[in-house]
Amino acid sequence: MHFLWTLGARSSPSSNRFLLLKRFQSTQTTAKNAKSIFTYGKDGHYFRDRIDPNESKFSKILIANRGEIACRIIRTCQAMGIKTVAVHSDVDSNSLFVKMADEAVCIGPAQAKLSYLNEDIILNAVKQTGAEAVHPGYGFLSENTKFAKKLADNNVEFIGPSSKSIEAMGDKIHSKVIARKANVSMIPGYDGEVKDEDECIRVSNDIGYPVMIKASAGGGGKGMRVAWNDKEARENFRLCKGEAASSFGDDRMLVEKFIDNPRHIEFQILGDKSGNILYLNERECSIQRRNQKVIEEAPSVFLDKETRRKMGEEAVQLAHAVGYYSAGTVEFMVDSKRNFYFLEMNTRLQVEHPITEATTGIDLVHQMIRVAKGHKLNYKQEDITMKGWAFECRVYAEDPYKAFGLPSIGRLTSYKDPSDIPNVRCDSGITEGSEISLYYDPLICKLTTFGNDRQAALATMAQALDSYVIRGVTNNIPLLRDIITEERFVSGDISTKYLPQVYPEGFKGKQLKDTERESLVALAACVAVKGALRDRSFKRQHSNVTRPTDYEYEVRLNDFKRKIRVTPSEKDGMKEFHVDVDGKQNITIKDNFKLGDHVLKIDFNGQPFTMQLYKMDATGNVTLIYLGTKYELRVLPQRAAKYMSIMPAKKQIDLASVLISPMPGIVKSVSVKVGERVADGQEVCVVEAMKMQNKLIAGRAGVVKFVGIKEGETVEDGKILIELE
Repeated sequence: MHFLWTLGARSSPSSNRFLLLKRFQSTQTTAKNAKSIFTYGKDGHYFRDRIDPNESKFSKILIANRGEIACRIIRTCQAMGIKTVAVHSDVDSNSLFVKMADEAVCIGPAQAKLSYLNEDIILNAVKQTGAEAVHPGYGFLSENTKFAKKLADNNVEFIGPSSKSIEAMGDKIHSKVIARKANVSMIPGYDGEVKDEDECIRVSNDIGYPVMIKASAGGGGKGMRVAWNDKEARENFRLCKGEAASSFGDDRMLVEKFIDNPRHIEFQILGDKSGNILYLNERECSIQRRNQKVIEEAPSVFLDKETRRKMGEEAVQLAHAVGYYSAGTVEFMVDSKRNFYFLEMNTRLQVEHPITEATTGIDLVHQMIRVAKGHKLNYKQEDITMKGWAFECRVYAEDPYKAFGLPSIGRLTSYKDPSDIPNVRCDSGITEGSEISLYYDPLICKLTTFGNDRQAALATMAQALDSYVIRGVTNNIPLLRDIITEERFVSGDISTKYLPQVYPEGFKGKQLKDTERESLVALAACVAVKGALRDRSFKRQHSNVTRPTDYEYEVRLNDFKRKIRVTPSEKDGMKEFHVDVDGKQNITIKDNFKLGDHVLKIDFNGQPFTMQLYKMDATGNVTLIYLGTKYELRVLPQRAAKYMSIMPAKKQIDLASVLISPMPGIVKSVSVKVGERVADGQEVCVVEAMKMQNKLIAGRAGVVKFVGIKEGETVEDGKILIELE
């Protein structure tokens, strides 16, 4: 899949701190002659969605968001011939979405509550730029009824549902009352706001554990935790309440029955202001960690035609009950017998909307803009079918080896997405050199692949992940790559418990067979030989150094080691490496790659493999990425290998006595002080990262010897926070 949109040339923007308009002169491609917005292969991706150049439209839209979703909205606006305004915090001033927009306004400092959540300053930007409408994207103000009403009061169109619909469905407490009246299948729970920790425990016992504690105004997995007993109910209520206040400015909480081991399946709906509402089929979103989605697909392997129809019709019933228009999503929990229960309604565009676009051929952003302008939908329910299969992998700047993904920050020193592969779509708001900040969601890209069937879409996803080059920040591609070829996932046997069930000890990286390890050590040796040949070629220009006929190494991958002999050869212009492994196995590797290549298309004995050369250095370290996982190999000449056994072992830190920050973040609270005795597992501090609050605990009982943090302080990954005697 490839975007047809093109970015025009722009002059350099002026740089002022707050509320100064930055105008870009642009020559942008209009939609006048465009036949479709987006394509995959030879077919039009939006095969049911063409832009009508004669239809009335907004002249200028302000995007009240940032990152990839702002870029996504701008691209559709460009295709429609609509000018755009970006609003941004000071740390986002050089971001891609700011450069793409026709105009940009700085609205405050990095903290979201002072910029992207500041309703009045964004409204001032709307007035200043003369924007006729505002698209909120998802998150931030997208489900803020006060903001939508303020826009309406100023004759500015909110590209989304009415403020009444947002209020009815955005409040998860009120939405359950409405859903029950609309005869929508419901999860047992408590219909009301839970005021404090004591009431949370009482309500939880009335419902029966396990329960889900969640923010009434929440979304994106923030402000949501499962409690299995009174202690967890008290702790999780406090943490969720803090997350809700930080993320949404609304800390009201609710409690409902937690359905163990369900599937999470949601239905995309689309309505207009004339009362026409459709469902655009389902998305399976069961692969989650900390209630945040990781991989989604459309359609679901689990639903049959009749269940799909019933769920879709109930989603439409609920939308009619609140007079809904624009794009929205009704989410359900589905048990093993295909019984389904209403979870919540998101009155906004969803992160995973590209897979619905891929399988229905409808541009949801285009339709949201049309509906906001007052146009009717061009479709009836019978027009909505499914074509093919689509997956979306959320590529995050996270460490997947820590709780399936704790945030990572830093600058992207090298970056190349796989959008040049057919049937691949990359929704991203970053480029090489972009900074991943601790202030915002660490999403790098929504990677979408399409195929005629599920197997084809998965095969393309594997190719895309293998070819995705990201350097400078840790990312979750190793986990994504492992999941999409894991037996249970491939068979469709999934639930919201998938990750802890498949990886009960946490994700440890791709587990290799010995034959795969031998392939890696053989390639690492060939990389070392190429480096040696390059160095010798340079030296031959200045001396009489001759090239040896073969090279002997000991190559180590953790405890796995092999003696390798590499013999370079050339015949009829074809260069090859003949590799002898422990004198037993011969491997032929074509010398068709360069040391400067990130992605290596390797030919092993005539079989193609895609790997990445992450790093090599002069000390014999070669780092390769294979099937998404990074492997550090030690390539030593034979004469050096014999000394390894007498090298002193690296001293290990006593992790039970020292608490080290597992991610970068901001200290929200410190619960202990020097001299205080703590119990094993006792909370000692809370660190917030990307709006998620993480409780850190003592690794053993003892007396606090050192406290190296204070509330409000920013900490780096690996910083020593607390030490016990």
